[in-house]
Amino acid sequence: MNKTIRRASVFTLLLVFALLVRATWVQFYDGKALADDKDNRRNTIALYSEPLGNIVVGGKSITGSARTKSGDLAYKRTYTDGSLYAAVTGYSSQAFGATQLEGIYRDLLDGTDTRLKGVLDTVTNKRSDPGNVITTIDPAVQKAASDALGDKKGAAVAIDPATGKILAVVSTPSYDPSRITTGDSDAWKQLTKDADKPMTNRALRQPLPPGSTFKLVVAAAALEDGLYSSVDEKTDSPDPYPLAGSSSKLTNENPSAPCEDASIRVALQYSCNNVFGSLAVDLGQDKVRAMAEKFGFNDATQDVPVRAYESVYPKDMDKAQTALSGIGQFDVTATPLQMAMVSAAIANDGKLVSPHMVSQITDSSGNTLENYDDSADTTEIVSSSTAEQLQSAMQTVVEDGTGTNAQISGATVGGKTGTAQHGENNSKTPYAWFTSYGKADGKEVAVAVLVEQSDAARSEVSGNGLAAPVAKAVMEAALKK
Repeated sequence: MNKTIRRASVFTLLLVFALLVRATWVQFYDGKALADDKDNRRNTIALYSEPLGNIVVGGKSITGSARTKSGDLAYKRTYTDGSLYAAVTGYSSQAFGATQLEGIYRDLLDGTDTRLKGVLDTVTNKRSDPGNVITTIDPAVQKAASDALGDKKGAAVAIDPATGKILAVVSTPSYDPSRITTGDSDAWKQLTKDADKPMTNRALRQPLPPGSTFKLVVAAAALEDGLYSSVDEKTDSPDPYPLAGSSSKLTNENPSAPCEDASIRVALQYSCNNVFGSLAVDLGQDKVRAMAEKFGFNDATQDVPVRAYESVYPKDMDKAQTALSGIGQFDVTATPLQMAMVSAAIANDGKLVSPHMVSQITDSSGNTLENYDDSADTTEIVSSSTAEQLQSAMQTVVEDGTGTNAQISGATVGGKTGTAQHGENNSKTPYAWFTSYGKADGKEVAVAVLVEQSDAARSEVSGNGLAAPVAKAVMEAALKK
């Protein structure tokens, strides 16, 4: 064979081989990347080619699927009472993706979760019938929280302390996910540019200064450390409390309150800043932080299963900043979920059952694929003795202190108010907080409420005035069933 022809043949074979290698690479590697690309229209077409599985509250589906009238997407997501449950479900949109439970359980809800596949599905590679997400949300408690918050900007979370089941997650103002399921760009722009941020889940994903509700954490640290042996032992707390390295002093909202050297019970009853600033400094920031972290602060992986934003107790503070941290100010932040966890642990004799708002996931026939109620972890946060003392002191707050608006006839209620400063030099409307627990007839619930803004006059903004009545309504709904 001619030498030139031979070389050309070898070169041609190499080109063919390179082409085969490249084709194989594209098909088995690049092809998967292209198939998984979020901008691949075929994925969206496949996703909405069949009805999705449902999210269930109180035994009833609060989601559905409806036939579209045109286009290449056969179905669209629908919601029942969408604005009531938006903080639970999130949204599933043909154009904007999926969030919260809709996003976390996307594979289950669209039938691609491998646990759904039967033998025939595996052989035929057919998409399985979709599964369902069974939540822990109690519809009556959810509605009570939403109705009580009304047109206030805020949030509420309710937890069953004994089981960790989240009974309500409400964020106001809310939105109806149905508005954006088909990719309505005008609705999307309106929602995302709204100054009130209706798509922000304030209950789980907006940590703010918790104010005096954080005093429960400091009180727990003082009792567990042995700094004081009882909530009724007098403390060494001058009133006002001088901030180290500063000419400023920590004063109290009520100048006539008996806060000088007050016991922890009295300090919680009257919300004495001087006492808890002093306790935080006497304990030291490391001990306060250790207790805060036991309750769940500084946890960047808090999943319920929606990822909650981290609640923060800061580091590297001087003594003045440590004192301010003791009253839930400086750089301390918390979500309503976090403050509900504090009350839940105290109410449950010092033990925190990991909070969760999904009870189980099932296949289309109702068979359980995973049960989250059975796998909830329990952690001892404080001793039962400390928890009992804090319960008693919280009851004093509601019976004869700053939280009287949370009283419920026939129920034992404990709580703690908070009014957190907002803006430079407290120039903006303060945040009103209330964290609490209620017990009656063998039932119990822990509730935290944040009112970020309302139409109340600034002078009327307080945890007792704005947040406690909301908590009362939520507790009544949980305890009467």
